[in-house]
Amino acid sequence: MQRDVIIALDFKDGQTALNFLDKFTEEKPFVKIGMELFYAEGPSIVKAIKERGHKIFLDLKLHDIPNTVKGGMRSLSKLGVDIVNVHAAGTIEMMKAALEGVVREDGSRPLVIAVTQLTSTSEERMQKELLINASINDTIVHYAKNTKEAGLDGVVCSPLEAGMVKDAVGKDFLTVTPGVRFADGDKGDQVRVTTPARAKEIGTDFIVVGRPITQAEDPVAAYRRCVKEFCE
Repeated sequence: MQRDVIIALDFKDGQTALNFLDKFTEEKPFVKIGMELFYAEGPSIVKAIKERGHKIFLDLKLHDIPNTVKGGMRSLSKLGVDIVNVHAAGTIEMMKAALEGVVREDGSRPLVIAVTQLTSTSEERMQKELLINASINDTIVHYAKNTKEAGLDGVVCSPLEAGMVKDAVGKDFLTVTPGVRFADGDKGDQVRVTTPARAKEIGTDFIVVGRPITQAEDPVAAYRRCVKEFCE
């Protein structure tokens, strides 16, 4: 699969998101719709952006009992999104249910990936607050193996872990990695971060980039810089 840059549309409302996308007159970037935007606007914003020709990663991180997740995935799949996700912590059974629910009537489905550990989570916090005694790297690889066993397409992890995930479960297993910042940029609230160029070297498939693009003085130029560093 070809590497790509996904822009995180972390905006408070749909009009702000659409105004931002208006800046892109030559490209149709792959975009991520997360909780803030989806909860503000609902399915209508997904449909509006799809109509403009963008691929969409719907980032809602479903985590519930298997039957509830299966039903939720069935509803989300009807929106025609390209990637959806769940939490790997929800167990293999839950992930299998998600995969069952996401298949459309015509047999097609979006890619389904699972969150391993959030890029804002440090090893110390994971061990102290979540009572996971393994190292963060071992935990992420274990969650990735569970995700593959469930039949999903890949995981969300930091770019720092993408290489070890692929070594553990296979090169064709997708890694979608937030926590990407330019070398001269601010880390924000992310803990485990790296640059687009380094993410390319590590071998991740998709990088998710928010504020370094959306809050840039020239978002289109920032997006093109990301593409150049990561994809070319």
